Amino acid sequence: MSSPSVAPSPARVSAPPDAAPSGRRANPWLTLIAVAFGLFMVGLDGSVVSIANPAIGRAFDASTAGLQWVTNSYLLALAAALILGGKLGDRFGRRTVYLVGVTGFTLASVAIGLSGSIELVIAFRAVQGFFGALLMPNTLGLLRAVFPPRKFGMAVGIWAMVSSVSTALGPIVGGLLVEHVNWESVFYINAPVGIIALVVSALVLPQSKNAAAADEKFDVPGVVLLALGMLVVVFGVVKGETWGWSSAGTLGAIIAGLVLLVLFCWYESRVAAHPLLPMRLFRSPAVTVGTVVTALNFFVLLGGIFFVMLYLQNVRGFSPVEAGVRTLPLSLASVVASPLGAALTDRFGPRLTMPLGMVLQGAASFLMLTWSAESGYGALWPPFVALGLGVGMVMSASSAAIVGNAPVEDAGVAGGLQATALQVGGALGTSVLVSLIGSRVGSTLGSELTSAGVPEQTVGRLAEAKDAVAMGAAPVSDAMPAQLRAAVTEGSHAAFMSGVHTAVLVTGVLCALGALVSATVLRGQAAARH
Repeated sequence: MSSPSVAPSPARVSAPPDAAPSGRRANPWLTLIAVAFGLFMVGLDGSVVSIANPAIGRAFDASTAGLQWVTNSYLLALAAALILGGKLGDRFGRRTVYLVGVTGFTLASVAIGLSGSIELVIAFRAVQGFFGALLMPNTLGLLRAVFPPRKFGMAVGIWAMVSSVSTALGPIVGGLLVEHVNWESVFYINAPVGIIALVVSALVLPQSKNAAAADEKFDVPGVVLLALGMLVVVFGVVKGETWGWSSAGTLGAIIAGLVLLVLFCWYESRVAAHPLLPMRLFRSPAVTVGTVVTALNFFVLLGGIFFVMLYLQNVRGFSPVEAGVRTLPLSLASVVASPLGAALTDRFGPRLTMPLGMVLQGAASFLMLTWSAESGYGALWPPFVALGLGVGMVMSASSAAIVGNAPVEDAGVAGGLQATALQVGGALGTSVLVSLIGSRVGSTLGSELTSAGVPEQTVGRLAEAKDAVAMGAAPVSDAMPAQLRAAVTEGSHAAFMSGVHTAVLVTGVLCALGALVSATVLRGQAAARH
């Protein structure tokens, strides 16, 4: 039979016990338009900074670690508070919390542009991430509350398209602004978008919440345990590059974070009367697999975009706009894949689209193994297309698997669960892949410079520039003879590409495992239901 394996039954998605909205607030498509503005801001900001990072680094003379924190402070704060944001929406009203998130996100964006140091940029990026966490999960919660079951899949497909396209458009928009205005404009652009989002949302969004949650005691220990666990785990991953992956500090941080997360799960399932994250959600294999694959989806996407932009700008020498335009196939593929993925998910369930999306992303990773410092565009665009198609497919499938299988009263927290997986995956992707590249560059730079013809005494001095090489830059100066400059550039780029190949090999293997697990588990669930 071809019925979706994880499609929610009508009884489970009936409207919550709120007063029925009327007029324009009763139109679910106006709700979709309103939340799309906020979603677009968050998605754009998740990737736009990757192309602004070189300019930010030059403006503040920032280190590689500093630039990583510009990205990761945002993603960490977002990931740590997403489930909290969804829970607040369920309790106090999704419309209210969404509007607070849009307002705070917009103000924080302006503050970033006004910052006068890399430390302030990092701090306000964290503030921006927190308000993004109030905004993002309630977009799905609002949609779940207003769309009937037969149209929810289509709404999720459009939601996924907006999320995927905004993320993929980040490098193009960022390139235009950095090249023709300045890096600050990358964040100022959120001001007009945020104002439009506030006006439209105030006019058309209905209020929806879980009425029973108003009398519940808030799960403060759960909030603290979850936030601390996520922060400590990702901090350990981020510091793994400088401390060493086998060092006591790195392993200690990661293990301590995992212990906190295990303690959080135990507390939520055994102690908390009104848990922040109801563990009953994970009784569904579709929810569990959807959460893991969502994290893997953005691990590959955001981590990949980060090093692809370094490759295009620092290795290939393209301007920010030229680099952004060359990634346009990724954006266009996402536009096609999201509604297509939604239609296929409605017809066959996530058991088809989720593994298919993972296969496409794995294919993109393995195709990148063919890249070199001199690759023509014919070698570049096929992985972009495969990656865009895969991301769009997985976004549609995971939304249906996670939010579509949650009780409607838990719609906000289910949206927060998906958004948390998405942002944790993105933070880990950026951290882990950049760390892998840096580690590989550190171990191969000397031999690659020697192979390129750089004298031994010069190799010893240049080995200290491994951080710059890990960003795709060659440590050359105008004072170097032309022949030496060419040799240093060749060796540095070869070391960087060796790091990129290591990173994409890891992502390809992870995608293959994700495809296998999702196909096996979701197919088994479908068979059990027939």
